Amino acid sequence: MFKSIDELVTTATNQGLPLPEVIINQEILTSGKSREQIFQRMRNNLATMKAAVERGTSGQGVHSATGLTGGQAVKVKEYRQTHRTLSGDAMMAAVEGAIATNEVNAAMGVICATPTAGSSGTLPGILFALNDRLKLTEDQLLRFLFTAGGMGMIIANKASIAGASGGCQAEVGSASAMGAAATVEIAGGTPVQSANALAIAMSNLLGLVCDPLAGLVKVPCVNRNATGAGNALIAADLALAGCTSLVPADEVIAAMDKIGRQMPVELRETGLGGLAGTPTGQQIKLRLFGKDLES
Repeated sequence: MFKSIDELVTTATNQGLPLPEVIINQEILTSGKSREQIFQRMRNNLATMKAAVERGTSGQGVHSATGLTGGQAVKVKEYRQTHRTLSGDAMMAAVEGAIATNEVNAAMGVICATPTAGSSGTLPGILFALNDRLKLTEDQLLRFLFTAGGMGMIIANKASIAGASGGCQAEVGSASAMGAAATVEIAGGTPVQSANALAIAMSNLLGLVCDPLAGLVKVPCVNRNATGAGNALIAADLALAGCTSLVPADEVIAAMDKIGRQMPVELRETGLGGLAGTPTGQQIKLRLFGKDLES
């Protein structure tokens, strides 16, 4: 198992192999499963992601039982169809897919945790926007997921992917970084450029707190996945343009881990601080659970 981004990138470069191939070979070695078994499992993940996006953008959309989330992905879809978007259609397609997935999650639907349920919209948003723009084959879609998964495993082992221990930077920040690296790879970039994209994307979201209203993975989680998707595409473009991160990817991951440990407990998924601690956040918790924030 690779212990650092640098080790993964160096291995790919020295062997003359693309990142996903190195990651697939490593998975075969550590899991004992065949290549086809590994690919079939990833196909299942891909199908789950696609189904969630389609469900979240169909009809009136998906609404959570609390009424806190729902229908926003459909609004974005209609907006894209009737307006000239300010940030570009590819960007808003990513936003649409990200929101759709997280609305399905908030409604207790089936999603693929990438790397967590709270950050499950970022990668599908990126992936299906790229699919629309680049007309990717199934093999390319799977390669994207293998690259993202390999990067995510390193982040999880070196730092954290849980909001409760590292804030939302560990969830959406990690997902955005994973997506940025995978986007570069699928667009023909080098392993080094993928590492730069990861570092840029994660750097942009360092310090992002986890402050869900009423402690529920709904608000502001849904919109933060949209931001994570957009951030990943920007970071990927920067890396493909030749821009680099002065701080190496592994050091950025270490910084994220340290920042997470320094965050007060109120800003780590407890529903006590940040947006959850606002008067509106307190009123929502009181309405839903009948008790004060401090009780």
